[in-house]
Amino acid sequence: MLHEAHSAWFADNAQALDEDSTLAAEVVPRLARAGAFGADGQGGPLWDAVESIAKVAGHSLTAAFAFWGHRAFIEYLLQSPNAALRKRWLPALIAGEHAGATGLSNAMKYLGGIESLGIQATATAGGWLLDGSVPWCTNLRPEGFVAAAVVARSDGPPLVTALPSGRAGLVRSADLDLIALRGSNTASLAITAVEVSPDDLLHDNANVFLPRVRPAFLGLQCGLSIGLARAALATAAQAAGGGRAGRSVLDEPLQTLRARLDASVAALREGLASGRFLDHPALLFQLRLDLADTVQQAVQLELQASGGRAYHRDLALSFARHWREAAFIPIVTPSVTQLRGELARRAQQQQQADAAATPATLPQAFAATAA
Repeated sequence: MLHEAHSAWFADNAQALDEDSTLAAEVVPRLARAGAFGADGQGGPLWDAVESIAKVAGHSLTAAFAFWGHRAFIEYLLQSPNAALRKRWLPALIAGEHAGATGLSNAMKYLGGIESLGIQATATAGGWLLDGSVPWCTNLRPEGFVAAAVVARSDGPPLVTALPSGRAGLVRSADLDLIALRGSNTASLAITAVEVSPDDLLHDNANVFLPRVRPAFLGLQCGLSIGLARAALATAAQAAGGGRAGRSVLDEPLQTLRARLDASVAALREGLASGRFLDHPALLFQLRLDLADTVQQAVQLELQASGGRAYHRDLALSFARHWREAAFIPIVTPSVTQLRGELARRAQQQQQADAAATPATLPQAFAATAA
């Protein structure tokens, strides 16, 4: 877990991390020195990582976003059958010497049937040549990174491969021109005749690997919402306190939303610990949606509690940054729109299955027999 003493830097530099990339190179090394990636040399317990991401998100969603990408890649290594790849990369990632980038946004959309894969593989004698792109990838530190990517191929199921910086044909773009989170080393990757071998594979079948890592991918991502919601609620409670005229009316909605957040966090922790989300991913999808909604409501309460002070640039308030950060939560992959669409699709499939399994009514059965 990240201790408060190590959180001060992220709190002090939250505005700078949100607005530009000047301090971007410092995020992963500082997290590593703080022990954020686990003292066990294995990334630490998954729930500790969720809470650590939430703690960082309470100070800076930019830093937490990079944290999420890094820890997600560590999780891919931990769940990969490729022990040699794990041995090659894990120590440098735990130490913060290289950045890990999840690169699986396109892949998770592919898993949900939303879009096709953006990278194609051509088989060679010793492996594959890759061509395509990753339009959006976070934590691509120019000082050194390794990104995960899913690759379509004509001779078998999609591959999940690691793409290290410096590999010939792999080109990182300039940072994307985002309205916030500009210190997160978010860029795109152009992939032209990049060679990979079986030694680079996280898994040789994405259709098996992606559902297995999805609970960690989404569970860690939920830490972003948890931390931001907690911070906004704390700021709102502070702003509404002190007997300020008219603000006591916010006490009840603050308590209600805090209880809702606590219930979501408890459900997330239980589901990750029990493995429930492996067989019932829709439960995790719904939790992600609930937390995204909680964030929006929490920031609204922060605005209402702060009043006109929230619009003063010369006052040390967090609202403007929280507002921008909250605007990102619904669009991070899988987005709120994509999750709602996936839940609707699953509900429709369940209705069709239930209808097909429903026994015929007595008149229907009689008619069928008579015919």
